[in-house]
This record gives sequence, structure tokens and C-alpha cells, in this order.
Amino acid sequence: MERKNTFNEIAKEYEKYRPPYPEQLFRDILDYTELKSNDEILEIGCGTGQATRGFVNFGYSNITAIELGENLAELTREKFKDRPSVRIINSQFETWNHESAKYNLAISGTAFHFIQPQELGYRKVFDLLENQGSVAFFWTVHVPSYNEPYNEIRELYRKYAPQLDDSQNPSLEQIIEDRSKLTLKDGLFTDLEVKHYTWDHLFTASEYISLLNTNSRHRLVTEDIRNELFREIREVIESHGGNLVKPHAVASFLAKKNPVEGHYSNGER
Repeated sequence: MERKNTFNEIAKEYEKYRPPYPEQLFRDILDYTELKSNDEILEIGCGTGQATRGFVNFGYSNITAIELGENLAELTREKFKDRPSVRIINSQFETWNHESAKYNLAISGTAFHFIQPQELGYRKVFDLLENQGSVAFFWTVHVPSYNEPYNEIRELYRKYAPQLDDSQNPSLEQIIEDRSKLTLKDGLFTDLEVKHYTWDHLFTASEYISLLNTNSRHRLVTEDIRNELFREIREVIESHGGNLVKPHAVASFLAKKNPVEGHYSNGER
């Protein structure tokens, strides 16, 4: 199973245990884009509608959301059933037939990296935007901690699933550098503005295990190993008082459609 398909198995758990995006993220996007309330928003990979809700709460509900997972799409459709202008389409973005629609803003919350290849994903978004359109792609970024009980938990990963050892993860700074280059590649977008948001979230042992169980890389670990890993992680947290403070970070990449590039076909000069 591909990582992008794992979320559909656990749609309700994803909705319950994933922390929401910070309100300031949406304020900053709206300040950057100067979006009007009746402008059209395209959302790529809406999941359970967490980012969708962020815009609806600010009065922006002309949203077309593309979601690969059938269960996720149905959950989000039900969530916004009283908002007929929020349209949820169960489709793969790469093959979605958009029927020449145009949008003022394209958003994607912790999902756009699943669009492959990335270059064609950005090109399709470029083609879907009005000439004055913008993109706002943002990601939840795991921030490693090197205090207790995290050091004990890290040893468990090295024992059961070394591919999940977070000391090998790219840093927030490296992620920002790499994604910035991708955003500006081929000259499709310009005026890049990068922001990041950090905060701490308190989890009980059970809540933390449930959060881990929504992670795509954890979902790809065989069930017997995953269960043993989670059992021992729970024991570590319980031995340290039963709660865990987890640092969270979100990195946001805002950019404008390059109107000059629009004069060329398929990026050719």
C-alpha cells in the first residue's frame, strides 16, 4: 500500500487525533492573498477537512476540494453538508478532469508531497489558477525532541522500526529550503513567502499512541511489529507520569502565479 492511501483506512481516527492547524496560519494566508469572500479556492487533498474548516471559519466557502480517499471524502462531505458551495470531489488530483475551471487560490495541507511527479503537480496548479492567483501549501513537520522520555522512545524505534528513527529526519530548516526550491522551480511561481508556526501539545499515553497510528509511515509497519512498538511506547510514557508534551510545527509556503510564465506553453521559452 502507498503512504497516501493509508489515511483512508482510519478517517475517523485522523479527524479525532490530528491537532488542527493554527488560526494564525489562515490569517497570514488571507493577508498575503487579499482573497475576496466570493473568490474560488481549490484544495488538493482535503483529508478530513481541517484546512477546509479553517477557511470556512473566516467566511470563505467557495471551495472545491479534491480527495483521493473515498472514506475521507465522505467524512468531509458530511461535515460540510450545510455548505453547498463546499464541493468535495473523490478523485486523484493528477487525473482529475477540471473542465477548464479557474481558481483564485490553491491550498494544500500536509498533502501536496503525495502528488507525483511534483513538477507536473505544480504545473497543473499553475494552469488552474487565474493570472492573479496564489498558492498556499503548508505541512505539519515533525520536530524531534532529545529529552526524556523521547530518548527512550527513540531506542524503541531503533529496535522495532529503524526506518522511523526521527534523528534521521531532515530538519525544519532543510525542509523549508527544499520546498522553497520546488515552489520556485521552472519559474511558475514568484514572490515566495515562507512562514512557520510552533507550539506544544499535551497528550495522554493513549492519545499519543492514537496519533502515531494515524501516521502513514507507521501504518506501513506490519501490524504485529506496530502493536509491540506501540505497547512499549505506551509503557515508557506511563512510566514518566502518563503524559507527553509534543512539539509541533507547521511550515507554510505562499507564492503568486508568475504572469510572465503564463505567456509560454508548458514552461518553454
